[in-house]
Amino acid sequence: MIIIKNEQEQDGMRRAGRVAARVLDEVARQVRPGITTAELDAFGAGRIAHHGGRSAFLGYRKYPCHLCISVNEEVVHGIASERRLQFGDLVSLDVGVHFRGFIGDNARTVCVGGCSPEQQRLMDVTEQSLHEAIGQAVPGNRVADISRAVQKYVERAGYSVVREFVGHGVGRSMHEEPQVPNYIDGKRSPRLKAGMTLAIEPMVNAGLAGVRVLSDNWTVVTEDGLPSAHFEHTVLVTGGAPEILTCLDEVLC
Repeated sequence: MIIIKNEQEQDGMRRAGRVAARVLDEVARQVRPGITTAELDAFGAGRIAHHGGRSAFLGYRKYPCHLCISVNEEVVHGIASERRLQFGDLVSLDVGVHFRGFIGDNARTVCVGGCSPEQQRLMDVTEQSLHEAIGQAVPGNRVADISRAVQKYVERAGYSVVREFVGHGVGRSMHEEPQVPNYIDGKRSPRLKAGMTLAIEPMVNAGLAGVRVLSDNWTVVTEDGLPSAHFEHTVLVTGGAPEILTCLDEVLC
């Protein structure tokens, strides 16, 4: 069942989204050569607590970390460890925050120290595909319009969309209906209505679309070992233009 949020619930989602956005930005600023992913996770946990929230990921289906930190060929759900980041690594940071009964969920990929033109293009295409998708989040459209926007933009750029993991509704629970694929799956999709809140999150591979899950039962990696990027916003469908709830700077978003 798709949950339509009333005005009070929308305000709750805005507050949770702002906290999630702040934490993601704070963690991204800590990314540097030599820091471990465990140190980033601990820093993120501290910032979530500082803002009065709690991790929406820790303990969810027994996930062991506060953040999802995925490096290079890791697509999503990376497990924090004593791995030290190196100059040129691509790091995908996924932050979900439970704040006063609602959840804000967002992600971005950053480069450690500096990156190659190829890495920058992968990040740019993935981020722009997210904004192409958000532009379709208007009443009367279908979820498939969001999916089509991602797939079309990504594939025109020569990259691949991950199919095993998708975006989703979000609210009081981490995963609500509807699912929001980043590709056209051929199924009839629901129409978008004002009050829907969606976590739209393109996961884009530099090479082929195939992925596999490592033996930790969480970390998802590309089958061909090529890098992947991940960007995400929580978005409110309004009566007009979509509202990005996980945005620190409306001009930049």
